[in-house]
Amino acid sequence: MIGPNQTSGGTWCRVRTREIVRVGTRSPQRDARDRGNTFSGLHTDRIDRHAGRVHDLRGQRLVTPIVSMSGQDARAAVKALKPLYSGDDWYCRPVDEQFWFKYVAVGDDHLSFRRLQLHGYLSGTASTGEDIVVQWLERGRGRVKVGGTDAQVLPGPVPTLWPEARRFFIEYENWDQRLVHIGKDFLLAVIAEDGKGADGLLTFDTSVKPGANAISLWHQALRHAVNAYRSAGSDSASWHAARRDVARALLQLYPLRDDSPAPSVKAAVNRVAAALFYLRAHAHEPITVVDVAGAAGLSVRGLQEAFQREVKQSPLEYLRGVRLELVRGELQAAEPGDAVVAAVARQWGFSHLGRFAATYFARYGEYPRDTLRLSRL
Repeated sequence: MIGPNQTSGGTWCRVRTREIVRVGTRSPQRDARDRGNTFSGLHTDRIDRHAGRVHDLRGQRLVTPIVSMSGQDARAAVKALKPLYSGDDWYCRPVDEQFWFKYVAVGDDHLSFRRLQLHGYLSGTASTGEDIVVQWLERGRGRVKVGGTDAQVLPGPVPTLWPEARRFFIEYENWDQRLVHIGKDFLLAVIAEDGKGADGLLTFDTSVKPGANAISLWHQALRHAVNAYRSAGSDSASWHAARRDVARALLQLYPLRDDSPAPSVKAAVNRVAAALFYLRAHAHEPITVVDVAGAAGLSVRGLQEAFQREVKQSPLEYLRGVRLELVRGELQAAEPGDAVVAAVARQWGFSHLGRFAATYFARYGEYPRDTLRLSRL
């Protein structure tokens, strides 16, 4: 029914893109074991494609996951999980004769509930990308290191934030982890709805451990959102309202700070120079604003403000200009029959050829094909 996907080195990982996830209801025995856990029941059931029916012996409503995958090989685990968190230098190994992992996620682009179970050891660097990620452990142990801060992660109901807009080091062993992903743009929209301007900057105050009331409110908001998603679906008004309640509960857990000191002008200029160097050195790679901010030692907002002040354009606009220069150089140096405009453009990250040609013309006053033709005269 669901064929496995082979990974490099002959290992295997079963990626279930046609499975269902059951969210919510638990047996009394499981409920007692998982007491205090907000969404312990992320289980999978297969679709009977031939009969065209969803089998659910317990009568629970099933929902389609964003992703669901599992495997029994460490290399397969790295290949499957690494792209989800922009992983780098990941190392994974068994800790005994058995190794297995499971990852499942339900929700949408604004809010998703995820569960990662892995019997083994994993370490490496990661990034949350455009999401705010809240996590806690039901089992196992780990640590998260960013800069000079090294925090132990132990089982318990207290949610902690993964570092935002920075790469960080993770190390976990034999763990069962719950993760809540909240889209950064969605959270900013909720903040704006409530009349609190964050100017695109999300700096959370993690210096104080959340209080019992805030933790209770967080788990209550999650339970309500899970029930809304399960009972009414992702297009329902109840789910949309519940998503906002989760965002507001996060801000009760970790309020935003408004006292972040601005770097000195000289320091900002030096950091912009570091960002410019990074952009040119890595122009051939897929780059995000988070990557550039990390290389410059700035927050995403700080990077954007420094670029507007010093370069008069955004980091990605600058990167686009660098890539246009490189495309133009290749076209000018091309020998007859050596270069095709589309191939060179795609090589440098311009996938929409019509938009690329218009941008190229606006910058150089000629189309790419004209540059190529003139180089062959």
